[in-house]
Amino acid sequence: MSSRRMTTIAGSLVTASFSAVLILSGTAGADDQGPGSSKGGKVVDEAPDGVKLTTLLPEQISVDNKSEKTDITATVKNEGTKDSGKIQLLVVGFDGLTVNSVQGCSSIAKSDLPEGSNSGFVCPIDNLAAGKSKSYAVDASFDLDKPGKICLPVQTGDGKKTYWQQGPVPFGTTNPSPNAPATPLLLGTDNKPVAPGGDELPKTGVARDLLPAGAAGTALMAAGVAGLWWSTRRPRARQEV
Repeated sequence: MSSRRMTTIAGSLVTASFSAVLILSGTAGADDQGPGSSKGGKVVDEAPDGVKLTTLLPEQISVDNKSEKTDITATVKNEGTKDSGKIQLLVVGFDGLTVNSVQGCSSIAKSDLPEGSNSGFVCPIDNLAAGKSKSYAVDASFDLDKPGKICLPVQTGDGKKTYWQQGPVPFGTTNPSPNAPATPLLLGTDNKPVAPGGDELPKTGVARDLLPAGAAGTALMAAGVAGLWWSTRRPRARQEV
């Protein structure tokens, strides 16, 4: 890739209902994914006149209870009246959600991932015409014993500006079904895993793992000032051999 640096991806976009996620719309072959949604998305930097970039995630995804695999679709749209020029879509996983691969995209070096993320891919797009969209098949894993989140930033081709960022948003369920073949997860729903050996639904996610006592409730109940902050280092794609 040509030299490009990740800039800060701002983000007061996490609301009380967000905490675990997967990816989106319904054109890249993921099964049983409901209509696409831009829930958890916001404009960050102003796009050129006539360009309006957004992303979509499915309303529902399904995780195989044995393999913990799920297929997702990530979509970027230009709802404006002018072509976008060179842009890039990033697909980044957090907590229990790991992005294993994104069709046609390159992985981001671990050292260049945002704090708290476990995986990420960058998808360069030469141009997205007005009124058009582009979808990516995403292979992901979801540890159902944890919450999981995903983030879809849309940037300039050089990574200096972020026109749009969806997430980090959650997919999850408040009604786990460990004995079923698969568990359906809903966008914008906090995941409540079943406790080992029982039916108790323990506290999970940020409240348990990341924040000091007393801080979690405030952070999750407020419409978010939490954001995704990228390092200023270049996102180096792993070289294929």
